[in-house]
Amino acid sequence: MKERIAIVTGAASGIGKAVAETLASANHNVVVADLNAAGGQAVADAVGGLFVPVDLANREDCHRLVEAAWERYGTVHILVNNAAFQHIDPIDEFPEDVWDKMLAVLLTAPFLLTRYVWPAMKGQGWGRIVNIGSRQSERATPFKVAYVTAKHGLLGLTKVAALEGGPHGITANAVLPTWTRTALVEKQIADQARTRQIPESEVIERVMLSGRPIRRLLEPEEVAKLVLFLCSDDAAAITGSSYRIDLGAAIS
Repeated sequence: MKERIAIVTGAASGIGKAVAETLASANHNVVVADLNAAGGQAVADAVGGLFVPVDLANREDCHRLVEAAWERYGTVHILVNNAAFQHIDPIDEFPEDVWDKMLAVLLTAPFLLTRYVWPAMKGQGWGRIVNIGSRQSERATPFKVAYVTAKHGLLGLTKVAALEGGPHGITANAVLPTWTRTALVEKQIADQARTRQIPESEVIERVMLSGRPIRRLLEPEEVAKLVLFLCSDDAAAITGSSYRIDLGAAIS
């Protein structure tokens, strides 16, 4: 018997994939949502879950995702808003269409999905919402204006959901990982080198690990384990909180 039903966005790779695998290993049914059909289906097959191909920039797709979960499993207990992508450019060169898409995927979609799963969570008196932010949820980084804006907004969404959800057994929390060993981060190395005018070989040490007493990248599984805890009954008293996994960066 599976325990609970979880939707994980951006679950075809990286942190989302690790979260899907970790939740499945704890006996949850997982709805894998991603734009990457091949990768998403592979993860769903591996965890015995359901894959729903979605473009989270499309509002109809957000609604269809929750409907698909409802049709297969009858409810949703857990929502992990993880999907994200990056674009690096100075403000005066930042493409307006990329701004629109990034805010749609990173901020509007988490709101819509929260809104759509809310009635089920409220009706059953139990729900867990975990929003995957980043260190840029609390501080700024040059050349990432849309990403930083969306990740800051995600904390506001988390806090309001916590306030409204508390009386109904719904918790909402944010996890803020630093640079994590994912394809998304690997793709940024060249962009960081270009915008900062430094060699690619120096990006990890000078940009990604600067100021961190633990000198390594995070692993996706480390983030997933914290998500699993926040989705458990043991975390029932934790809501509206932001958990940094930053290798000690906040110390300095």
